Amino acid sequence: MFVSHRDEIEKKHIADKVIKQVLIGPEQGWEDYVMRMFTLEKEGKAPHHSHPWQHVIFAVEGKGNLFMDGKDYPLESGSVAYVPDGIDHQISNAGEEQFVFICIVPKRGDA
Repeated sequence: MFVSHRDEIEKKHIADKVIKQVLIGPEQGWEDYVMRMFTLEKEGKAPHHSHPWQHVIFAVEGKGNLFMDGKDYPLESGSVAYVPDGIDHQISNAGEEQFVFICIVPKRGDA
């Protein structure tokens, strides 16, 4: 069993203007998946990439953009997305405030 609050979970700066938090994963008892929360500051973005695992996204706050398979998809609080394995994608902040989203991947997808 595990209960916490996002404000109490370690924040790691993984790129310029990008913060990652592991909310739930193997260390908390969820052996197969990892739920991470990313905070993108204004103009923050992940690099274009693809990988051999799928993931799901839930936008928590702010405005973002999901570039996936050559097309842009606007995201806002409450938006959800499924990214299949092997698809080129990128998530970026599209607003003036921070963009926060949850991303769930298989355990092997959390590096």
